[in-house]
Amino acid sequence: MIITRTPFRISFFGGGTDYPGWFREHGGAVLATTINKYCYITCRHLPPFFEHKHRIVYSQIENVRHNDEIQHPAVRAILNWAKVEKGVEIHHDGDLPARSGLGSSSAFTVGLLHALHGLNQKMANKDQLAHEAIHLEQNIIGENVGSQDQVSAAYGGFNRIEFHHNDSFEVSPVILPPHRQDELRDHLMLCFTGFSRIASEVAKSKIDNLKSREKELKLMHAMVDEALAILQDPQASIDLFGQLLDTSWQYKRSLSDRVSTPEIDSIYQAAMDAGAIGGKILGAGGGGFLLIFAKPERHAAIRERLNKLVHVPFDFDDSGSRVVLYQPNGL
Repeated sequence: MIITRTPFRISFFGGGTDYPGWFREHGGAVLATTINKYCYITCRHLPPFFEHKHRIVYSQIENVRHNDEIQHPAVRAILNWAKVEKGVEIHHDGDLPARSGLGSSSAFTVGLLHALHGLNQKMANKDQLAHEAIHLEQNIIGENVGSQDQVSAAYGGFNRIEFHHNDSFEVSPVILPPHRQDELRDHLMLCFTGFSRIASEVAKSKIDNLKSREKELKLMHAMVDEALAILQDPQASIDLFGQLLDTSWQYKRSLSDRVSTPEIDSIYQAAMDAGAIGGKILGAGGGGFLLIFAKPERHAAIRERLNKLVHVPFDFDDSGSRVVLYQPNGL
């Protein structure tokens, strides 16, 4: 039995420039961190005593005889791509709901790939996991997704990730004094809007608009290094980071009319009225988690104003996808 633990992520700046349709021409960059909320994948070879060959347990339970009978698109694609012949049992558990803007789909893909490599008694490095997950999601499954989520899930940590024209990427850890990183974390709040969305559908609407939103995307790209400069300048007020988040959110909203909704706009404005400095909907948009940036002394008022939402405390994570149990022979 193999159990992997793969972190979810928060993307601060540069989202949208990680789509191949953009960075292959213009280059791209994001500033993102993983958090201490995880996707867990349990995987083992299934003994040949059952009518079914594979058993997949997530929000549904699938018992199937052939790979092509699997309804879960990522599991079906990964098992076919990996040429899995022996029966397997796969269990998925997540700390937070799927389709919520935290990179949960890519965390699942990376975690399952990591588990299958372990089941085959092979060690997969972070670069391999990220590249394989990107290939599977974009080319095999055919999702309208960028490339940042897979990299964050595989590598973990607080990183500036640069995407090059030739599909390669470069991961540069963000080095901050502990007190500055704590200051950033203490200004952040994570709230669930209460509704999820199909990220690929929202993303497609943005991809279709890439050429007409060139100015906005170039500005969003530039904000990655502007935000880094704020964090790394000991004299700079951390509030400037929050103000930049607000500016970035306004640009992100303009990429597609599906990124925000009247409900999201109302929630965001309520947070701002209660003292928030900035924020954004995480992921492709359309629902999921709202990240809020506010002075710690304003958090109670914001929670009270948004008392119908689920507020999720979190910390930063730097571990990336990990094998937390390795017993390939079931012993």
